[in-house]
Amino acid sequence: MDKRDALFEAYSTIVGEVDDLERPGVTGTPKRAAEAMLFLTRGYDQNLKEIVNNAIFPTDNREMIIVQDIELYSLCEHHLLPFIGRAHVGYIPDGQVLGLSKVARIVDMFARRLQIQEQLTFQIASALKEVTGANDIGVIVEAQHLCMMMRGVEKQNSKMKSSAMLGAFEQNAATRAEFLNLLAR
Repeated sequence: MDKRDALFEAYSTIVGEVDDLERPGVTGTPKRAAEAMLFLTRGYDQNLKEIVNNAIFPTDNREMIIVQDIELYSLCEHHLLPFIGRAHVGYIPDGQVLGLSKVARIVDMFARRLQIQEQLTFQIASALKEVTGANDIGVIVEAQHLCMMMRGVEKQNSKMKSSAMLGAFEQNAATRAEFLNLLAR
């Protein structure tokens, strides 16, 4: 049985437990939910080498590069509910830069897995280090978690922020301040 069929069967069981699978609005739900889950977790079928696709370019630049407001959508690994937010990624090149769209693709690859935000933030920083060779990297992710908004404490305006700082972003107050100041603009 392939993954799509297994998910269809699982969703048929789940939906059948809470509603009538013969009801017109629900008859196609297990199939649609299986397709949606495959799409929302497609990051498991991707790898860093394919995502980057040799889009690494030589540079003499040693100034900070920031890609800000990269929207992301992920699923909380604890409740399978979405968290939605933005990633801000900065690094100081060490001889090479990554193609701009590849930064967003790296964010998406890790976000499209069952995830916790803290791990997602660290995975983005680690991947950027791996592909660019840069040691000085800062990543901030801010997101709203539906597991906190729709259930449990039901706090609609809460937002979680997490960071992963490597090299000078962690060790040098001026570098960290520059990064944070540029994000605030």
